Amino acid sequence: MAEQNRNGGAEPGAATPRFSILAQYIKDFSFENPNAPRTLAPPQQSPNVTLQVNVNARQLAPNDYEVGLTLEGGAGEGAAAFFKFELNYAGVVRVENVPAEQIPPLVMIEGPRLLFPFARQIVADAVREGGYPALYVDPIDFHGLYMKRIAAAQGAPAAQA
Repeated sequence: MAEQNRNGGAEPGAATPRFSILAQYIKDFSFENPNAPRTLAPPQQSPNVTLQVNVNARQLAPNDYEVGLTLEGGAGEGAAAFFKFELNYAGVVRVENVPAEQIPPLVMIEGPRLLFPFARQIVADAVREGGYPALYVDPIDFHGLYMKRIAAAQGAPAAQA
């Protein structure tokens, strides 16, 4: 009769990989409403909404990393700008019992993926409080962003996902 392993299938003595968020916080946030109240009236046509996303990480301790997610964008341009925002939202993640070669993708993909819903809500609330309908940013493919960054660092075109 086979003996069942009670460690979820891990070999005895093998450490279970762990990825956890220790903290999350706003590092920097700016919301500009330069042409209010003129722009608060319903526009004749929908303004062009732009969004740029950037992810960075830095090691704080042997197992701890700060992951920064920057969302920058706005609606309208120049003198016709409705609003602009820039959010740098960050978190400290802990990675334990993960092979060294798997840490960068884990931190740069899963870290921002877990932080994104909170950053998205901050942007939506700020835009709404600025007098406009809430701006809900579409989900972001952090794996695709990571692969583009790797391809750019290697000087090769990114593979299409």
